[in-house]
Amino acid sequence: MSAGLLAGAGVAVQYLALGRAGPSSGLWPVAAGRVAAVLVLLPVAAGYGRELRLPARRCAQALLIGAGAALGLILYLLAAQRQLPAVAVVLASLYPALPVILGFALVHEPLTVRRAIGPAGAAMATVLLTLG
Repeated sequence: MSAGLLAGAGVAVQYLALGRAGPSSGLWPVAAGRVAAVLVLLPVAAGYGRELRLPARRCAQALLIGAGAALGLILYLLAAQRQLPAVAVVLASLYPALPVILGFALVHEPLTVRRAIGPAGAAMATVLLTLG
């Protein structure tokens, strides 16, 4: 199974779980999901050892991207709890594109046609959802 497919399945499970969280749960579902993601990635990161070390600036950028992803999850959770499905669906459609766009902007990853397809698809989906 490819890493992308596995990550996609993880995101789907995460959204299903967040959609079932009640208003009384607060932000704990998001916190639990973030902790679970770190626990899943730790063994993979440990396998890379010293190769995984990043300069402080790159670590800060990664933390900023992670904080943005957490904010998106919190907004999705709040929209789902308040039964605003149109808002929740738009946030969910943008979730995969946001880290990619931040990667281009902050980490200066090269933009290729293949890499631009995802954010372009998310943007088109958002426009189609708002048009009704």
